Amino acid sequence: MAERQLLLLRHAKSSWDDPGLPDHDRPLSARGRTAAKLIGEHLRHQRIPVALVLCSSARRARETIELVDPPGEIQVEREIYAASADQLLDRLRRLSSDVEVAMLVGHNPAIQELAIALARATDGIAGRKFPTGALATLSFPGSWQTLSREQTELVAFVTPKQLA
Repeated sequence: MAERQLLLLRHAKSSWDDPGLPDHDRPLSARGRTAAKLIGEHLRHQRIPVALVLCSSARRARETIELVDPPGEIQVEREIYAASADQLLDRLRRLSSDVEVAMLVGHNPAIQELAIALARATDGIAGRKFPTGALATLSFPGSWQTLSREQTELVAFVTPKQLA
């Protein structure tokens, strides 16, 4: 069975300029827009063939993925917005076997908790922040249905600050 990749992307920095906006509706800040573009350039430079993106319905997540502009299909799902790490893992385990590279765009703490739960080598994640715009790339053999810590390896962890 083919090696699969999972990219976990925390949405880029959001704006707090309008404190009256519901959390779900907060847009990206100028810094967040810059960070999302840096992550997009990184993906293109690395030639990561993302086939499917599962994205939170929150405005800041949708704006992040628009600026990252990965290849592949984008599915915006409301359930990702408030999902726990376990719920995100359950969603990933329902991916089609046709998908070799998937990206999940979501929020902390769930994105960081999922990365730590899955990565055998958590250097770069455990005990550190998973800042806005950070991207963890995990690799594993087998199917999405069997996605677990026993077979998953953290192969890269980058932040917009590192790419600037």
